[in-house]
Amino acid sequence: MILVTGGTGLVGAHLLYKLASEGKAVRAIYRNEHTLDNTRNVFSSYTDDYKTIFKKIEWVESDILDIPALTEAFNGITEVYHCAAFVSFEPDKYHLLRKTNIEGTANIVNISLAKNIQKLCYASSVATLGNTLNNEPITENTFWNPENDNSVYAITKYGAEMEVWRGTQEGLNAVMVNPGVIIGSGIWRYGTGCLFKRAKKGLNFYTAGSVGLVAVEDVVSAMVKLMDSSISNERYVLVAEDWSYKKFLQTLAKSVNAKPPKKLASKTLLKIAWRLDWLKHKITGKRRQLTKQLAKSLSTKNNYSSEKIKTALDFEFQDMENTINSVGKQYLK
Repeated sequence: MILVTGGTGLVGAHLLYKLASEGKAVRAIYRNEHTLDNTRNVFSSYTDDYKTIFKKIEWVESDILDIPALTEAFNGITEVYHCAAFVSFEPDKYHLLRKTNIEGTANIVNISLAKNIQKLCYASSVATLGNTLNNEPITENTFWNPENDNSVYAITKYGAEMEVWRGTQEGLNAVMVNPGVIIGSGIWRYGTGCLFKRAKKGLNFYTAGSVGLVAVEDVVSAMVKLMDSSISNERYVLVAEDWSYKKFLQTLAKSVNAKPPKKLASKTLLKIAWRLDWLKHKITGKRRQLTKQLAKSLSTKNNYSSEKIKTALDFEFQDMENTINSVGKQYLK
């Protein structure tokens, strides 16, 4: 039987649909009953008969920080997809990020070792990769630089990766994927789905940086193919295409029949914006929308290479313009 963590998130929910629709025996953990609606919404983006497939999944109420309940969820499990994570770029969420992303992953790794799990797949992020000079391609071998002004999210995802690699040194069979910005249907309240919501309301500005994009279906497909292969203790960058933020936001807006942004937000404007956002947070207590590190990344141009996964699995990525247009139509429904 297969265990999936984070089954109510974007990647986990799409992964569950693929596994369950293919007839695999799947167990998934969830924290709150209402979060299961996310998974149902994702399933409904594939088929009207989503309830039938949803019922094939064995749901267990648990948490990756609740070791006794988590250990019980591992009973009879042979493979694990670890997709659960807390995503935030807010500095004051650092300790919660550490607890969920690092400690939670350590728990998954430790129980996998104790239960003699055959293979683990960890969903990480390109945020854990280092930077290159002269816009050279960023690959799996572009190592993390701890001296950089890294975001709290990147720091904790890197820490989670270290737990996985520690597990491989102790005998765990594992593979890892590092996706870029993942585009997919079904969850609109947060994550990248929220971008379609914002685009519909209207975007005035774009930034000078670039973004590595990938369809959620490609992320899921790569994860399953890696788990079904003999590949072990390797990681793979999953970026279909590198786009400028201008192209990305304008395509996003067009996909939901909204006006595309036409003004460039300069680095100076972004520096002012993140400082005002910090002040607003201090005065009102509202969550941060723009941090120093996020503002910097919005003006940074990166070039990601996914040649390793293409070669290893003869893998082909979906066209991102078609993907965004398709997800935009799903949102409008």
